[in-house]
Amino acid sequence: MTRQPFAAWAIGAALIAGIATSWAQSGDHRMISPSDLKWADVPSLPPGAKLAVIEGPMSEAVPFTVRIKVPANYRIPSHWHPAVERVTVLSGTFHMGLGDKLDMQKSMPVVAGGMMILQPKTPHFAWTSEETVVQLHGTGPWGVTYVNPADDPRAK
Repeated sequence: MTRQPFAAWAIGAALIAGIATSWAQSGDHRMISPSDLKWADVPSLPPGAKLAVIEGPMSEAVPFTVRIKVPANYRIPSHWHPAVERVTVLSGTFHMGLGDKLDMQKSMPVVAGGMMILQPKTPHFAWTSEETVVQLHGTGPWGVTYVNPADDPRAK
């Protein structure tokens, strides 16, 4: 009798694996491995940040999902976005704070598994003490506006 439940489980697992394989290869369904990500520099962030687009594009009024990888001791000056920002920390610690100026004393550490949700046009900043990877998702069009225009790396 113990073999029947195992056999049923094995058949179910095989069916799920078959479905997952067909999802990975058909239509709008995608399964993405970390090795599938293509990392590129992020012109709207200080040098050192890398971005991998999972879905998008961020410039259109459609859902997007991206990952951002930043090195240790990285600083993102105060800025805001035109839409709701949803950030999930995948690895490392992302210290985030609210305000018009980066102030490490006024930030909160968000560890792997944690997330933050910010409303549009909310000035905020971030910094890291170790390499950190976050996943950002939302609906475009997306943008970054620095509180102090001199902090914008695109202006340099």
